[in-house]
Amino acid sequence: MNVALYTTPTCPYCHQARAFLSARGVRFTEHDVSADRAAADEMIKRSGQMGVPVITVGDQVVVGFDRAHLERLLAQRHETARPAFGLRIADAGRIAQKKGLPPVPGAYVGGVAPSSPAHRAGLAPGDVITEVDQGPIRGADDLERSLSQLTPGRRVSITYIRDGQRLHAEAAV
Repeated sequence: MNVALYTTPTCPYCHQARAFLSARGVRFTEHDVSADRAAADEMIKRSGQMGVPVITVGDQVVVGFDRAHLERLLAQRHETARPAFGLRIADAGRIAQKKGLPPVPGAYVGGVAPSSPAHRAGLAPGDVITEVDQGPIRGADDLERSLSQLTPGRRVSITYIRDGQRLHAEAAV
């Protein structure tokens, strides 16, 4: 998500906004509207305001240094920025039914992205994931819910079935 900060050198709230974003490790592009007329025009077009600071977080615009509003926007940004695990999945029971087989609980792996955590863990199309961190996976929704709880750098244990064998793998996200 893109974050932009529109400032002037003499604006004390601009300095506070810059420090706030920097302290939280947020990457942002700063535009000095006193020296860059195109940036000033863009800021006015996006915000309808001529005063600074103006901060954009994606398509959201914050006029002034509104710490609480920025914290909410940045929290949403982190919630939606979960690590990509690299799987295309479906309910294993549905896939088994389509193939005329008895229902199977778990998440069917339909595809694995190259160089993804799932690929590095050795998962392959056709595998059925049955557990993540010893929690049961009954279908695609369970797996999505489990993966949504992951944070970058965390290791996760995965139990899956391949060719009738129960296997285990670990992956770092």
